[in-house]
Amino acid sequence: MIVTGYAATRTHKLTPGQKEANRVLSVGRAPVEHGFAHLKNWRILTKLRTDPARATQLLRALLVLTNLEVNR
Repeated sequence: MIVTGYAATRTHKLTPGQKEANRVLSVGRAPVEHGFAHLKNWRILTKLRTDPARATQLLRALLVLTNLEVNR
């Protein structure tokens, strides 16, 4: 399932509830996007040659290590 935010147009402004929903979504999305940015900088995804189940475990471990390093 893909969760997307609300989009405003010139004629349709966002309600306060929609703005808050966008804010909550961006707070949850930011750490994930930062994690993938670190993985791309390390170029680990281009060298990954394994089955998807092991790749998921490897990516989770790398994201945990990245978060530990960033928060240090």
